[in-house]
Amino acid sequence: MPLDKLTDLLSTFDEFPDPADRTDMLLSYADQFKEVPAEVATRPFPEKNHIPQCESDAHVWGLKQPDGTLKLHFAVENPSGISARALATILDKTLSGLPPAEIAKVDCDIVERIFRRNISMGKGMGLMAMVDAVRMLAKRASDGNGAPA
Repeated sequence: MPLDKLTDLLSTFDEFPDPADRTDMLLSYADQFKEVPAEVATRPFPEKNHIPQCESDAHVWGLKQPDGTLKLHFAVENPSGISARALATILDKTLSGLPPAEIAKVDCDIVERIFRRNISMGKGMGLMAMVDAVRMLAKRASDGNGAPA
């Protein structure tokens, strides 16, 4: 199954119902966040890559690779955007390298499975908007409506 990495990660999060343990895991992912490289994008970032509703002022890019897969890149402008950085790292580590059509199948419900109810409604909406932005970017790439940006 192409989404094995994501499925495995979600199962790992499911094994840790304690909010403190989950927070530690999310902080670890946030610490692994890698900013979009300069060869992909530089500030000021284009509005077309901005993720609306994300309180952390996040942006996403998907670069189509020679083998037809996508490599995801993120920027999180808010220095307090720990949840957004954690989710960006998770999405990159589990989805980059997959065909766009597979990435487009990811459902926003992964946000609740990862973060549970430990985030505000606004933050949850922003994180779901991140997943949705990745899905839409992948859908455009898989439909052949131009290369994603």
